[in-house]
Amino acid sequence: MTSPDSGVPRLVIAAPSSGSGKTTVATGLMAALTGRGLAVSPHKVGPDYIDPGYHALATGRVGRNVDAYLCGAELVAPLFLHGARGCDIAVVEGVMGLYDGAAGEGELASTAQVAKLLRAPVVLVVDASSQSRSVAALVHGFVSWDPEVRIGGVILNKVASDRHEGLLREAVDSVGVPVLGVLRRAASVETPSRHLGLVPVAERGSDAVDTVAAMGAQVAAGCDLEALVGLARAAGPLPGGSAPWTPGPVPTHHPSRSVKKSTPRVAVAGGAAFTFSYAEHSELLAAAGAEVVTFDPLRDEELPEGTAGLVIGGGFPEVYASELSANEGLRKSVAELALSGAPVAAECAGLLYLCRELDGLPMCGVLDASARMSERLTLGYRDAVAVSDSALAGAGTRMRGHEFHRTVVEPGAGAAPAWGMRAPERRVEGFVERGVHASYLHTHWAAEPGVARRFVERCRTS
Repeated sequence: MTSPDSGVPRLVIAAPSSGSGKTTVATGLMAALTGRGLAVSPHKVGPDYIDPGYHALATGRVGRNVDAYLCGAELVAPLFLHGARGCDIAVVEGVMGLYDGAAGEGELASTAQVAKLLRAPVVLVVDASSQSRSVAALVHGFVSWDPEVRIGGVILNKVASDRHEGLLREAVDSVGVPVLGVLRRAASVETPSRHLGLVPVAERGSDAVDTVAAMGAQVAAGCDLEALVGLARAAGPLPGGSAPWTPGPVPTHHPSRSVKKSTPRVAVAGGAAFTFSYAEHSELLAAAGAEVVTFDPLRDEELPEGTAGLVIGGGFPEVYASELSANEGLRKSVAELALSGAPVAAECAGLLYLCRELDGLPMCGVLDASARMSERLTLGYRDAVAVSDSALAGAGTRMRGHEFHRTVVEPGAGAAPAWGMRAPERRVEGFVERGVHASYLHTHWAAEPGVARRFVERCRTS
């Protein structure tokens, strides 16, 4: 087991473009290494919530994100070390193509930037299904584009035959980059997708377990695990001064306060309909003094007893609209809590759930707004500022976030909007009403831990 101070062995799994097989290779490598008895720390570049669920299934550890846009470049190494504490090796799955990042922001939030911040070697996954000798030019271009990015090897994916493999190996050898694995097409590792990407683990049950096992078996059979581990161990120390991020010490409460008020219970939505959540949010709430409990809006008919605050993250309420609507008891419980003035933080799916209706089906009715599915995908990073004082943030608080949805809420903002978007377009969005803060914007609270402390304090005093 490696101390974070000495630099945990680490690899970044990247690709020339989306669809090359990063998730299959990264998840399969995590599963294969875990199967060999290593404690593997799983990470994902960018804001994606779905891939970390597969990573967690492969490793038995929480999948964590490292996002230089949402959290700032200075937090990439600390958040990585927080997740990798006590592990033997870390595997970081990239996002999009190796050099793709926030639109119009250069290398910001790209896999390449994160690899440099972590001083981690990169393994390039190449979809070789429609090429042979041309793979040499592709790999050469990625190797030479940025000399600060160390590409330590290539894994050739979707290889058609032994002859095809021989041509590809000969071509890559001419570039001087080792081939660390060759994978054939395999239906058993394919993961179903829908309008926002892969279907989350929480919705697939045993099928997801079987898929991850197949990924692990494919990588173990087709890749040189010893060489990959050796490359990870050659990563060396992290940049000087890097220390693990911490959510902060649990505060000491004033003895005159009641136990209920000094340790407020914060209910966090989970289950198949609400799978989008960063682990650090619950850790920050607990560090601020809350008792964090999870509930499933598809199954639980009322909020946990004694709930003083509510957090409803992202997910797929549009897929489960009928079931959510049918659970009238919970909808009433949520509405009563919100109308009481208790703090409620809702992001994206949470926003839809608090609306009057979703695709014509009754929801909680906390907000005088309706939601519906749309053909248009809204996607991208956002630079935002809090417009209204809320239980989550004081007016003027700046945060960076991410939007990712195919739904529309009408109206798009209440009388007191949640956020004013500074980039890429100027507009207001979301709702602040009583203790409710509801918005499409996904944020990472580690970038502004004061929001968790503020939320918990409002839970104590509301």
